[in-house]
Amino acid sequence: DLRKQARQLENELDLKLVSFSKLCTSYSSSRDGRRDRYSSDTTPLLNGSSQDRMFETMAVEIEQLLGKLTGINDKMAEYTNSAGVPSLNAALMHTLQRHRDILQDYTHEFHKTKANFLAIRERENLLGSVRKDIESYKSGSGVNNRRTELFLKEHEHLRNSDRLIEETISIAMATKENMTSQRGMLKSIQSKMNTLANRFPAVNSLIQRINLRKRRDSFILGGVIGICTILLLLYAFH
Repeated sequence: DLRKQARQLENELDLKLVSFSKLCTSYSSSRDGRRDRYSSDTTPLLNGSSQDRMFETMAVEIEQLLGKLTGINDKMAEYTNSAGVPSLNAALMHTLQRHRDILQDYTHEFHKTKANFLAIRERENLLGSVRKDIESYKSGSGVNNRRTELFLKEHEHLRNSDRLIEETISIAMATKENMTSQRGMLKSIQSKMNTLANRFPAVNSLIQRINLRKRRDSFILGGVIGICTILLLLYAFH
């Protein structure tokens, strides 16, 4: 029963986090569109109050689901530590650890998305204030001199550079997370292989032979590459 409740909460959290991430993405895109269409003080730059309210509501809902899932995990931990389940203790501990890992991943993703959203909102508020000051200065002076135009162009270039850097950082973070996940999978596979090797000496011997053959193939491949490189250099300098 606890596992069913945990899975249901995990499915709800997965859907909520996807919607939460889409909201943050659409918030950034809509802010960029409104900022590009901004032409005078009569057009408000920061017009995302509905999105802000939606963000707050979804954040509260996700925090409540995380709290419920934490409670379910605590109950499962109490059950595994209770008397009367010694034969299933190992399997139950594995299941509990898996649910804890899922909870940790969801918590990390929620905090990361929330921090990104707050950073975007703070930056957009700051940029909007600066742009409104610039437009007020232009309207008050009544002139559109060359220096102001150059300043605005430079500001736009800086904003585009900042957006490109953020996209690059996001790609790098996603790559890092994928590599971390793959490393965990490889470690799990290696652990299982070591367990099998300890249980079955024949499997251990087979793995050793496979490793020796892989090492031999690596040496052969390295030699072939080296010879080809030397031949190419000789041909090039000939």
